[in-house]
Amino acid sequence: MNRFALRDLTNRLDAQSQCEDIVRILSTQEFPWDIEQALSFALFRTYAVPSIGVLLHETGEFNQRTQKRYDDTVLILDTILEHGMSSPQGRSAFRRMNQMHGAYDISNDDMRYVLSTFVVMPVRWLADFGWRALTPHEVTAWANYYRAVGRHMGIQDIPETYAAFASFLDAYEAEHFAFDARGRAVADATLELLTTFPPTNLAPKRLVHLFARTLMEDALLDAFHYPRPSKLSRTVFRLALKARGTFVRHALSPRETPLHGRQRPNIRSYPQGYAVESLGTFPKTCPVKHATGTAPAAQGGACPVTAARGVSARGGGDA
Repeated sequence: MNRFALRDLTNRLDAQSQCEDIVRILSTQEFPWDIEQALSFALFRTYAVPSIGVLLHETGEFNQRTQKRYDDTVLILDTILEHGMSSPQGRSAFRRMNQMHGAYDISNDDMRYVLSTFVVMPVRWLADFGWRALTPHEVTAWANYYRAVGRHMGIQDIPETYAAFASFLDAYEAEHFAFDARGRAVADATLELLTTFPPTNLAPKRLVHLFARTLMEDALLDAFHYPRPSKLSRTVFRLALKARGTFVRHALSPRETPLHGRQRPNIRSYPQGYAVESLGTFPKTCPVKHATGTAPAAQGGACPVTAARGVSARGGGDA
């Protein structure tokens, strides 16, 4: 297959009505490794916003069951992408995701920020390290896809263009990045998980940690109180990633069959298979602190936060 055959295909598809097809091709055939790395770092940087990092720490999930939380996130999003947002499987995945989010008092701005990281970081990663950058047409489709994801999640005031997503992300991080030991603990647990993924599991942990830090901007490093790597370290590791991109461009052909998230070796929690309805967390009681006099879900009353979002205390919300 021609090295640019998939690019030519995505550019023939409509960026609005066929954005799911375009994102599916980009994620599972054209750039499966790059987009996996970019989305992992997208999620990682959200821990530097204390309102997000602290919440993840207090659930005990990301720092105690890091592999499972990683797998659940990948598999829920992978189900939506593989089967489509309007499919029964896609709707089940959205329902499961909305039930989890609805159990916590998460601000709309934080939800918009996390969504923005999923839009912006893969585009920037591919521009820096991919064997090619996304075309403007693909960038538009990528933003349209995640706009639709955001609507299914009930997020309000979603940016309308990629440029608006990027502007919102940069401003939000400039205002909200700050150190919190609990967010740092979640980041540390995630970096530790990274050292177990092949092929990085064959390298010394210190080297893997250094490699990860060379990919972080100074503002992100400072928010976690991570030491800044030397200019030499940044240059060496970034050149290595660029060299990989050059190798892929000139030595490899496009994937003819999709590589879905559920097929990746990093996903290890469900060797016997899984049902999307069983993924994620199921709080037994309402974990949100409410005003005095509010009936907690454990005593039979509806959680006022989840009820306001259309999610029952037992997780009956829809996409």
